Amino acid sequence: MDRNARIYVAGHRGLVGSAIVRALTARGCGDVLTATRQQLDLREQAAVREWFGQQRPEYVFVASAKVGGIHANDAYPAEFLYDNLLIEANLIDAAWRNGVRKLLFLGSTCIYPRLAPQPISEAALLTGPLEPTNEWYAVAKIAGIKLCQAYRRQYGCNFIAAMPTNLYGPGDNFDLQNSHVLPALIRKCHEAKRRGAREVIVWGTGRPRREFLHVDDCAGACLHLMDVHDGEEFVNIGVGEDVTIAELAELVKAAVGFRGAIVYDTSRPDGTPRKLVDASRIRALGWQARIGLEEGVRGTYRWFLENTDVARLAV
Repeated sequence: MDRNARIYVAGHRGLVGSAIVRALTARGCGDVLTATRQQLDLREQAAVREWFGQQRPEYVFVASAKVGGIHANDAYPAEFLYDNLLIEANLIDAAWRNGVRKLLFLGSTCIYPRLAPQPISEAALLTGPLEPTNEWYAVAKIAGIKLCQAYRRQYGCNFIAAMPTNLYGPGDNFDLQNSHVLPALIRKCHEAKRRGAREVIVWGTGRPRREFLHVDDCAGACLHLMDVHDGEEFVNIGVGEDVTIAELAELVKAAVGFRGAIVYDTSRPDGTPRKLVDASRIRALGWQARIGLEEGVRGTYRWFLENTDVARLAV
């Protein structure tokens, strides 16, 4: 990827997009294009086409999406499907129409079947039923993969796709109604510590296993793929190790300094029993994660404490 090229990061205020902007800046890329939601509604086809025509980006990172955890997916299924379909379709089509040299579409490992063999290889896509608690988001992301492949086949576009595992880090969403498990645990433990509470309640049994990738590692992987990957096959981005939710809760508890108990509400859903990706394809391309989970959680909690105004939370 040419450092002097015009590079557009869609979703630059989000968890992944902001990390990609940081990585591009660290690399010395001087012409990074961004647009806020107020400046450009990615759900509006005409607006997206006009913006691409005016700005003429050469490289595009599609990191914009409507995201959330189990509760959000259950509460807003139409928005998760409709908004994400529009965003990705408008960006991919506008990139083709305006001669973008290369595009990276970012999805999620929730695209895989609920009971996919572990670790999950890219070949598991569409081999079984999805996890019901996030199927709306998953269907949209599968469509994004297929759009990249279709535009590549029909128009010769160099559009690639990558599927990161569960992400966390600076810039995460700590809203308990819409956040994923790790930032939700950080906020719950923080608030329990502040109130002097004796316990923190966690949904489910604590037995499901999850893999967690620091968002700065993910951003590094995205830049690496832009440099070296030109194939139709999409690529997992993962660590290759997982932990139980109970183990994660204890790790977060220690990082926050909460001294109470973790209590599991087994009337709540667990979600997918296990989700560990096979990262052999991206390792073969010369990349692997560097930030360990304990180090990453401590750093994320520090960011949370230092950015409560940004997160609109009370310390």
